[in-house]
Amino acid sequence: MTATDLLDYAQTLSRRGERYAMVTVVRVTPPTSAYVGAQAIVLADGSLHGSVGGGCSKQVVADAAREAIQSGMAKLVRISNAAARPLEHGVELRAMQCASDGEVEVFIQPHTPAPLLLVLGATPAAAHARSFAEQSGFRVTDGAEGAQSTPVDIALVATQGEGDADALFRALASSARHVLLIASHKKGEWLREAMRQRGVDEQRLALMQWPAGPDIGAHSPAHIALAAVAGAVACWQNAATKARDGEAAVAEASASPRGPDPEPLGYVNPVCGIGLDPAVARHTIVYRGEPFYFCCDGCKLEFERDPAKYAAIQARRTAAGLAVPTASMEAM
Repeated sequence: MTATDLLDYAQTLSRRGERYAMVTVVRVTPPTSAYVGAQAIVLADGSLHGSVGGGCSKQVVADAAREAIQSGMAKLVRISNAAARPLEHGVELRAMQCASDGEVEVFIQPHTPAPLLLVLGATPAAAHARSFAEQSGFRVTDGAEGAQSTPVDIALVATQGEGDADALFRALASSARHVLLIASHKKGEWLREAMRQRGVDEQRLALMQWPAGPDIGAHSPAHIALAAVAGAVACWQNAATKARDGEAAVAEASASPRGPDPEPLGYVNPVCGIGLDPAVARHTIVYRGEPFYFCCDGCKLEFERDPAKYAAIQARRTAAGLAVPTASMEAM
């Protein structure tokens, strides 16, 4: 794929609301088939489109990109077998999948599309809401013919007396996870009961929110729309927070030990987490009266950048029974 092809593909993915990551090669050390400026797009399923090098790095890049898509965080990844070379701050090291002396460094930028907001209504408030929503980063649709099959995330009913029940029924029949209604408390209750009469189940009715946003004393169409879009933003941000919390909980659960407590690993290098015999350690640093041992120059340099951080990590490992304290090692 050419650079133009990739940009066109990225725009297509964004329009479809699909998550992806753009990967760019930023540094290479021969021998490698990658070159600076090479780019690829990785989808959420790990499929790679474009080129960032040969088979030694392709799957590594795909795996790292999938993680970035899940976390929503950009990352800089060095793919190399030269593990002893110290890493710059913020660079993640991954091993080549073949015996190669080359190195490839890539920048991975995940792209998470904004939610699609369905705005129903031909009122001035609806027109203002579409404008405010686009300026706030939403993708916006009016559900017109040709766009009705597109899955929406949030629906806003801004009909204000012009076909309210029909519009609300459409919103509840859509894929929206939140249905906001510009209406008073009394009118919202009446419309909810009307939806029950039309056979809408309670699970969908529970998605209704009215008034659509915070009470800002709005009277003009613009201010009413502004409050409604603020309500949509709150739905968006709350959903994003829950998603991040859910991913963190899954990651924590996956990392938690299962079954019997693991045997202590002996002394553990506080930087790379690898078991190490202090008697053959390449470097020793005494920090706050406690010796720390390191297997290579890179780990020593990283420890010296932030000794308090790694001392705390080591203390947590020892408290969790994942490492034998130095004093115990010396007593053995």
